[in-house]
Amino acid sequence: MERRRILLCAGTGCISSGSLAVKEALLNELEKRGIADQFEIVTSGCHGFCEQGPIVIVHPEDIFYCRVQAEDVPELVEEYLVNGRVVDRLLFKDPISGEAVKNHMEIGFYAKQSRRVLHNCGVIDPENVDEYLAQGGYEGLKNALQMSPVEVIEEVKKSGLRGRGGAGFPTGLKWEFTYKAQGDKKYVVCNADEGDPGAFMDRSVLEGDPHAVIEGMLIAAYAIGADEGYVYVRAEYPLAIKRLRLAIEAANRLGYLGKNIMGTDFSFQLKIKEGAGAFVCGEETALLASIEGERGMPRPRPPFPANSGLWGKPTCLNNVETFANIPLIFRIGVEEYTKVGTERSKGTKIFALTGKINNTGLAEVPMGITMREIIFDIGGGIKGGKKFKAVQIGGPSGGCLPEEQLDLPVDYDSLTAAGAMMGSGGLVIMDEETCMVDLARFFLTFTQKESCGKCTPCREGTKRMLEILERITQGNGEDGDLEMLEELATTIKDSSLCGLGQTAPNPVLSTLRYFREEYEEHIYEKKCRAGVCTNLVSYFILPDKCVGCTVCARNCPVNAISGERKAPHEIDQSVCIKCGVCYEKCKFDAIILK
Repeated sequence: MERRRILLCAGTGCISSGSLAVKEALLNELEKRGIADQFEIVTSGCHGFCEQGPIVIVHPEDIFYCRVQAEDVPELVEEYLVNGRVVDRLLFKDPISGEAVKNHMEIGFYAKQSRRVLHNCGVIDPENVDEYLAQGGYEGLKNALQMSPVEVIEEVKKSGLRGRGGAGFPTGLKWEFTYKAQGDKKYVVCNADEGDPGAFMDRSVLEGDPHAVIEGMLIAAYAIGADEGYVYVRAEYPLAIKRLRLAIEAANRLGYLGKNIMGTDFSFQLKIKEGAGAFVCGEETALLASIEGERGMPRPRPPFPANSGLWGKPTCLNNVETFANIPLIFRIGVEEYTKVGTERSKGTKIFALTGKINNTGLAEVPMGITMREIIFDIGGGIKGGKKFKAVQIGGPSGGCLPEEQLDLPVDYDSLTAAGAMMGSGGLVIMDEETCMVDLARFFLTFTQKESCGKCTPCREGTKRMLEILERITQGNGEDGDLEMLEELATTIKDSSLCGLGQTAPNPVLSTLRYFREEYEEHIYEKKCRAGVCTNLVSYFILPDKCVGCTVCARNCPVNAISGERKAPHEIDQSVCIKCGVCYEKCKFDAIILK
């Protein structure tokens, strides 16, 4: 009898929520009942729906259980695995309708996705190479080795694949430049230095399908004539590093890495370089300097890495998601691959959905999908039924798009025209309670701290911009500040040495473009409509709405609220620290912001 398969998410998110304890409980419970031989428990990579973890999916029925804890296991085994009765309380509940959903493809979060790069994540055991092979693993490499390097490069060019790490440079063109570069030694480097706040796309691919990245790097190495490569991964990703190391060992053992791969003259060895977590090392020349043992600082280009990269040798450098696309192209063929996406942005893109959204997690969508579909269909809309305000796309270097841009197709060119960028794929959703001025200050604080300081425009310019934003959010904004911000932003973008400085002003420029009135309110009216900038906010109690329940007074940390029970209360403005606790606790809408 064929064993039923139980998929248990063992990505970083689910492990932190207790999935390994769930696994142990499952093993013990099945053993205790004498039915362990009827089930195969597979610890997979990330399913993407991180906030619902730990996730357990039972096959072949595809029953999706979420937020499962070890103490739920006896009931799960007794009710469903033994008696076939679905445990309703462990099913996913739709955030809008509240209805329970049994199968994961009926959940809105998954229904509109196109899981091509992530097709193995959450499906196979990433530490078992046999499972990768069973899903067609290394078939793409086998097909590529039957072509010439030039033919391989032409296939990548025909696929229309663009770099998934930020700017979207055509991958095939980058490979062609490296192939044509003169050099007795060439390298392939994978950029897994994922530094954007809230981004975990690369981490999840490395944790859930590390062989796909290795296979993509092998195809690239064959195409450009490299025999050595590095994966530069941040040390804060211990699970990704562990699984990548196991995958490299398995690939070496089976002959997919090393000498005379698949019986050909092609040889390639792969090493891991752990980074120390500097955001600037996501920039390719700083990353290469770090591998060389130098301080991670960018250098002027040209020469580009394709001509003079690692130790001065021609180097092909792509990010994790880009390499993970490559095996798919050579396994299913260019014609099939290009059926998804738009004319100038082929394939899919993985996004990390975070912020004020019901369904946070990792979603892979076809290029050309609208922002509205991502946020409201896949993301399940805004938490608490509040109003959507903006979405920050592209991380600290990206831009903020308002409600009128919700129907914008998500592709490289449309986003650039709207003043944003694809970036690595972070999406931060904001509701009506977000202050856009404070948000711009937050992101600029991050990039200013992460600046390596090598060039003056970035080092000094971002500091001056941040000082202005801090003055504005503190209620000390002046006439001319906005014009100065725009002038500084333009100078920094035009004259910074690397991509960090060139894109650092983007959050400020995009919020000025779409939310300028908020800046003007902060400066001229000394008002923060979202109630975030405390120096610009005052809380008042409406006497006609206050019922004297005393909840606000009892929760005020500085005793600024006075009044008799069942009588209107009052806030002493000289004592109030504007923490907002009273505003949050009042159930009668009796407290307002001014």
